This record gives sequence, structure tokens and C-alpha cells, in this order.
Amino acid sequence: MQPKDTAHTGQRVGLVMAAAMTPPTLAPSLSKRTWQDQGIITGLSTGSHYLLTLAAQDLIDVAATFAARSAPFPAGWSESQRRSVAALTSEVGGIPVGLGLAAYLDRGGVSTPARGAVRQAGWRLGATALCGSVLLAATAGAKALDRAVGADGRIASLPLSIPVGLLTAAVIERARAVAPEPTTDGADLAARPTDEVPTLPGLGAGAAVIAVLWGAGWVERWTAEQVRRLAPGPTPGTGLVWRLTSHAAFAAVAGAGLNVLWTRAMQKVEAGSTTVDPWMQAAPGVWTHPLISGDPASLVAWDSLGREGRRHAVTYVRPEAVVDPPPLPDGRVPEDLSIPTVMGEPARAQPVQVYVGLDSAESPVERVELAIAEMDRTDAWSRSTLMLVSPTGTGYVNYVAVAAAQYLTRGDVASVTMQYSKRPSPLSLGKVRAAREQNRLLWLRILERVRGMPPDRRPEVVLFGESLGAHTSQDVLLGWGTLGPQALGIDRALWIGTPAGSKWMHEITGPARPDVDPALIAVVNDHEQFVALGEEARAKVRYVLLSHDNDGVTRFGLDLLNRRPDWLGPDRPRTEHVPGRSPRGIPATMRWRPVTTFFQTLVDMKNAQVAGSYAPWGHDYRADLPEFVRDVYGLECTDEQMARVRDAVRRREEFREGAFD
Repeated sequence: MQPKDTAHTGQRVGLVMAAAMTPPTLAPSLSKRTWQDQGIITGLSTGSHYLLTLAAQDLIDVAATFAARSAPFPAGWSESQRRSVAALTSEVGGIPVGLGLAAYLDRGGVSTPARGAVRQAGWRLGATALCGSVLLAATAGAKALDRAVGADGRIASLPLSIPVGLLTAAVIERARAVAPEPTTDGADLAARPTDEVPTLPGLGAGAAVIAVLWGAGWVERWTAEQVRRLAPGPTPGTGLVWRLTSHAAFAAVAGAGLNVLWTRAMQKVEAGSTTVDPWMQAAPGVWTHPLISGDPASLVAWDSLGREGRRHAVTYVRPEAVVDPPPLPDGRVPEDLSIPTVMGEPARAQPVQVYVGLDSAESPVERVELAIAEMDRTDAWSRSTLMLVSPTGTGYVNYVAVAAAQYLTRGDVASVTMQYSKRPSPLSLGKVRAAREQNRLLWLRILERVRGMPPDRRPEVVLFGESLGAHTSQDVLLGWGTLGPQALGIDRALWIGTPAGSKWMHEITGPARPDVDPALIAVVNDHEQFVALGEEARAKVRYVLLSHDNDGVTRFGLDLLNRRPDWLGPDRPRTEHVPGRSPRGIPATMRWRPVTTFFQTLVDMKNAQVAGSYAPWGHDYRADLPEFVRDVYGLECTDEQMARVRDAVRRREEFREGAFD
């Protein structure tokens, strides 16, 4: 009877690896998943492992072929014996070489992308060799058992790749298993919503994803095999060169196709960002003010603000009680949440909001000049607080942050925002450099003007950045540590949801540097954690990074492909439940696994940004902001006023979501 497991060696070993990597994809991570999420994780993870293993096995097969032809085997050995021993030697020998290299780099620290790539290559070679060796052993065992019981090939013909892979996974996971870590209030992590993994539907969806990837992989491999046959001459390794050339050509064609699709998709996304909310057509002069960009008196045209700029323009906090406000088209009338009503005292000034859209001027230099001219027109320099806002990718400005600042300063604040993209933040990563240069130019111009003012009339300059806006604003400071904001005249800064890709964040939170003063920095999950620093330490802090421990945006990065991050190491933040706040810590059940953790955290990042209720969780920091704006920017209010501000910004958000969304 002929064996049913008749696939190419690389395909069989790839199936072993894919099967071994399937159970770990079901492990919980930072957020609760749907079955579709689980399908994406399982499909992309196991599919990637399968395809990468094919490439690694190709290299092992070439080494085995070379060894079979060149090694000094006994003269009486047949060609079949030489190939078998060479294959076994190559597989077994690859285990210590690959895994040993990965372990060596782990011990020394994978601190650079190059070392990470070498570590991944070593691990991939060792893991592939291990899967191949286990498969060879299982195949030999099945044949021996078949002969022992006289099964006439029925046992030897069984397809072993997937069972061997699953058994390997069970052994590895058993060896790595740890007891669930209890939370500080005694709750078992098993009850956490992040542990609710939709296993069966997720595996079904994953199988569908794998089927698509397998089909693409089969086409690519078939093409490569046809090209390999064109290899001239019998020189060892020539076929590999042709095969790799085919792989590269296939990848290039696929990349070109994806680039075309990506460009068209981005054009549609950017077109959507310029759409106007129907009731906004009549907003200029009705819902705006002369000290707000986009007003008829403004130098910035209303139509150039984009959707997010227009929304920002109409949502400023009114400095006087609103009498008979005009209703929206749906008949709803905004309630009076003006400064006197909420704070219980008169406003000190009319808030200034300067916003320059990406379409407000042709170039970054022209947009900066327009922003400065708009600040001159509104006399933004006369406000006691100058709030530099770096928006998200779409140009969105956090309404709660700006409103809280306007309440707590009693209107004596001017905010300045410049748009740098029209796409959602995950799609705007290519805009970071342009945003950085635009921010730097603006801030230098502002620094020049502020330093030219009499010391007793200078405003306090504060910075606010959210998500990609945190990244783009921090990039201006790169290489300067905590000296950067001081050199640019930024007195205080609050960043929320800083993406893991921010190099400046790693710069100030990593190993000690002469240009970093740790006393000036605080990285916290919630306000209670900030308060726990103590009054003396808080008095020194000037720059605060508010990052929820379960926010996938702050955790996701390409480095997850090839090295374990510190937040998944032995010194990870301990889990702790704080009522009314985003949960602290990283579950002990979450472990780093090459490739798999990358896709798990990618889905966590997506889920962290899903709009939800007004509560601190994932990438939603709105409910955290009133206290942080007060404390980080050094603003004053009574406890009663703080409670009113929290209530007011929540009610404003509820109304805004109904009006805009």
C-alpha cells in the first residue's frame, strides 16, 4: 500500500509546524476576541509558519543533497542510503545550530532589528529541523510498527504530519505551562473576558484563511518548481538559485498588485475624510466664533479644515451661558454646558482654537505660516496657556482633552493644531516623517515668539498628543531625551496611547542616558497610579505618558516577530483590578511566541480602537483625561468643580456622538 502522506518533504514538515503552532494561537492575549478575530489569528499565524517552514526546509534539503554527493560515505552504500543518512544528519544537525544561535542571541539581548532578523532565521532553521526530525522519527516508527504487526502498509500509509505537529505542541505547551496568576483582589484570571477564546468557530475561520494561503502557496511553489526545471547543468545548488529567483519574482508581482489595491483604497479613505456632516453646511458664523479657525472671520477657509477640523471648530466650550441655541436638523438642542454653568464662576476669556487642515495650504511651510498668522489674528499669545495639539492620523482632536483644558483654565487657553494626514492612524504610519518636520517648524516659530515676549507675559506652553499624534510629536524630540521638550520651550506634556513604534518613548524609558532625567517622566496606566508616585515625585514630573496596559496600540510592533518584548518578560506588570479604571498588568497566561504573538497583538490593536462606552479601556482614554489635564498642566480647581468637569465632558461626548456618528 502506498503512503498517503506523499506531499513534498517541505510541505510535510510545513504541515507539522502549522499543526504545532495552531494550539498556541488560541491562548488569550490583551483583549477579548470574536470568532472572526480568532480565525484571522489562527489562519495568518499557521499559514505564515507553513510558508516560512517551506523556505527553511528548502535550505535544509539543499544541504542534504550536497552532503549526499560530497560526504565520504562508505563505498558500498547505495544512493538511497546516502540520501537518507544525509537527510537525517542535516535535520538533526540543524536543531542545535539554529536553536543554539537563537538562544545565544536571547542571552546577549536582541537589541537591534539586524540581530532580531538573525535570531528569527536561527530559530526558524532550528524549529524546522526539529519538526523534520520528529516527522522522520514518527515515519520510521510507523513503518516499524507496521512490519511488527503485519499491517501490510496500512499503518505506514497514515498521514502523520498533522498528528505529529499537534503532539509536539502538546508536549511543548505542557513543559511551558504555568499556574494562573491571581489578581490582587483574589479574582482568578480565568474569569477575565480576555480569556474567552471562541475556539471552534475560530478554528473553522482559521481553516478558511489557511485554505486561501495554501492555494496561493501552492501556485507559487508550482511556479517555482517549473522555473527550477530550467536550471542548466547538474551543478549542485543551481536549482535552488532558480527557485529562489522565482520566489522573488512571484513576491514582486504580488507586491505590485497589492500596491495598486492599497493606493486605490487610500484614495477612497482620504475622500471620506473630506465629507461634510449635513448640518455643518450652515455652521460657520452660527456654531463657530471669530476666535475659532474656520469662522468667516478666520484666515483658514472652512472647506479646507476637513471633517475632523470642522467638528473640532464647533465643539469649543462656550464662555457664556448659551441662551436659545439653534437646534440641530434632528431637532435636538444642546444643553448649556458653558464655563460659568460648569465651573460656577465667570469665564476669564474666550477660548482660542487654531486649526490648519492639510488642504488649508500647499506645503508644510505655508501651513506653518498660516498657523502663526491665525495665532496673531486671534491674539493667541495673550492666553495664559498655549496648548500644542498633535492630532491622530485623520486629524481628530480629542474633544475631552481640549474641553477639560478650556474648563479648567476658565477659557484662558489657546489650542493650536495642524493636520498631517487624512487617513486613520494605522494607515498613516508613512506620514510620521512629514508630521515630525511640520511640528518641529511650528514649535520653533512659537518658541521664537514666546521667547521674545516679556517673561511676565509669556504663556505656559503645554503639549498634548494622542495615538499617532503622540508618536509624531515625540519624534520631534528624538535623540534629545528629556532635554528635547525643554529646548523647544515645552513646559509640560501629556501623551495618551503612545504607539510602540515611538523611538523617543523607548529612549526615555530604556537604559540610563545622560540626556534623560527620569524624575521628569511618568508612564502610568491610570490616575491612581500617578497619584501613588507621591506628592514630591509628582511635583517634579513634567512629561506624562498615559498608556493602558491592555492597549494593543501601545504594545504592537514588528519586533514581536523575532524577539520577546520586556512587557512579556519576567518583570511584566502584575495584574491588578482598579474600580473604574482600565485593568493593570499583563496576564501571566500570555506568552511570547514568534509570529503568533505578532498576529495576536495586531488583532488586540484593532480591538483596542473599536468605539465603545465612555469608559477607560484599551485605546479609549477619554474618561481618564480630566484629572490628568488638571495635574499634568498644573491647573487648579476644587473637588466639586472637578466632579462637574468630569460629568460635563461625559455629557458632551454623548451628545457629540449622536450628532456626528
